[in-house]
Amino acid sequence: MKLKNNDKVIILTGKDRNKIGQIDHVFITEKKVTVKGINVYKKSIKPSKKSPKGGIIEINAKIDISNLGIICPSCNKASRVSYMITNNKKIRVCRKCQSSLEVAV
Repeated sequence: MKLKNNDKVIILTGKDRNKIGQIDHVFITEKKVTVKGINVYKKSIKPSKKSPKGGIIEINAKIDISNLGIICPSCNKASRVSYMITNNKKIRVCRKCQSSLEVAV
């Protein structure tokens, strides 16, 4: 999968089009991700031990990866991902400016 946690992405389609967010969780087998603060839905929950009052909570719904574009940190534009092998390591590279997309942790 070309997208990873903490990547900065832009939403390409849907109700949240052109919004920018950061990937929170990647679901590899489903090819979907959750993005912080985007595609937020409200859900009613009954009272339980975990939430004694119950009520309405907001959850981030999953988004298909085909509806996202990664934002390159150096050129600050939405781009696709390509790979380059250097020193026997596979590195993700921006297709527009050829700079690395690896985020320093």
